[in-house]
Amino acid sequence: MDITRYHVGPRISETAIHNGTVYLAGQVAEDGNQDIEGQTREVLGHIDRLLAEAGSDKSRILMCQIFLVDEKYFAGMNVAWDAWVAEGNAPPRATVIANLARPQWLLEIVITAAQK
Repeated sequence: MDITRYHVGPRISETAIHNGTVYLAGQVAEDGNQDIEGQTREVLGHIDRLLAEAGSDKSRILMCQIFLVDEKYFAGMNVAWDAWVAEGNAPPRATVIANLARPQWLLEIVITAAQK
């Protein structure tokens, strides 16, 4: 089986597709000045765009991993998540508290999805 990669850089690819499964790199906000709801909405927009490019969408998510820098952001992140998640298709999800690579990032989201 071939592996297709999108947005390949020297260190990471944003997307890899193998055998009908789409793997997204961890997505973070470009605008680190936003609050947790704003960063979450921005990241979910990145995910929508990357999944569409790979022939998938949020209703096809198989697993979601969310990394938050502090548990105080959990409720705000869920406000944006609940408005975005595909009704009837809420994926398995894990949310953990973690240090992220840049101090302005409040969360990072990793997605695995099936192609259509």
